[in-house]
Amino acid sequence: MRQISVCIVDDNRELRNALEEILSMSEGYKCIGTIGTAEDAMTQIPILRPDVVLMDINLGSEESGIDCVRVLKPRVPDTNFMMCTVYEENEKIFEALSAGASGYILKKTDPTRMLEAIRELYEGGAPMSSQIARKVVAAFQNQQSHSHNGAEEIDMLSNREKEILEFLSKGLMYKEIASQLFLSPETVRKHVYHIYEKLHVNNRVAAVNKFYGR
Repeated sequence: MRQISVCIVDDNRELRNALEEILSMSEGYKCIGTIGTAEDAMTQIPILRPDVVLMDINLGSEESGIDCVRVLKPRVPDTNFMMCTVYEENEKIFEALSAGASGYILKKTDPTRMLEAIRELYEGGAPMSSQIARKVVAAFQNQQSHSHNGAEEIDMLSNREKEILEFLSKGLMYKEIASQLFLSPETVRKHVYHIYEKLHVNNRVAAVNKFYGR
């Protein structure tokens, strides 16, 4: 079994030492570097080129672990980054994943599961603590239902309302839309009021964005 080379990036020395010990005592894993700052991570990881990096999010400096991943992933595309953190906030999770991390595990994870996650990541998986995975799934479902609701709302618009919405998207005033469609400005205003009501918005920009699925 090929040994998986791992780097640990964490500003807490005790935790770095504990993780290093777990790796050195486990068959099939090799700790090739422990790094305490974002600055050192930026310079050392492209040289060490480990298979997996366990990256803390809060490195106690201006640059976070997420910033490190954003910079390093394009430089070392073959290295897999796993965020190893105490944070369970959605914002942090998605920021880390979009920066290029492929795994997200909580620091309270037991050592056996941590080692499994490192191997899973190395073998092409995307390991996440179950609490994190649940948040990712919930956010995805939420996003799906929003886009589904948006489509249903647009279907409720009449052809005339869709027509007016298209003119609104081009920046036309009510008076200009009225003359294009041979209506009175007051009729256009009523249509716009109904459009806002059906789309659950209260201004032109929000209505146009919803109509074009943005």
